[in-house]
Amino acid sequence: MGEEGRWLAERVDRLVFTDLSTDQVTALLVDTVVDWAQGRGWRVYRRAPSVLPLPPPMSAQQSVLDVACARPDGPPVVVEIDHGTRRRTWEKLLAEAEAGRIPLWLRWGTGRFAPPPPPIQMVTCEVTARPDPAGRGRVHSRLPRARMQPPAHSAVRLGEPAAVELPLPPAPPPE
Repeated sequence: MGEEGRWLAERVDRLVFTDLSTDQVTALLVDTVVDWAQGRGWRVYRRAPSVLPLPPPMSAQQSVLDVACARPDGPPVVVEIDHGTRRRTWEKLLAEAEAGRIPLWLRWGTGRFAPPPPPIQMVTCEVTARPDPAGRGRVHSRLPRARMQPPAHSAVRLGEPAAVELPLPPAPPPE
């Protein structure tokens, strides 16, 4: 993954939310990408026109990108946000790459993310899902990751002999 993808992945990795609808998660991720890009000093455009036209019968119109970023120090960055794998997303991002833009695909869901073709950089946001208690589809949550150091198991390195003192059984009573 390129540096832009790593930067975005670091930002997305900090997200925590509970019981959001599909539309709410997508909106949160769009807002997160916008905030991330603006924090880097980039100009940001939501629903920016793509270089890829829509398929017939609407081929006179252009597709749109979820977020496009103009930067003073490099080529533009474009981001598509999806909770499913759609061939159309890949086609759009590949067309953007051919036009000189850096394509990022922010893919969210419960896992099993199919990797996109190069040069598309995939950033993932794994969530849990459960039925909505109100009966309106599913709700999604993302809890904080535990950032704990592994416990110290031993001061002895593998392959090195170590003397270990074992307890001895009590001596038998004198006769």
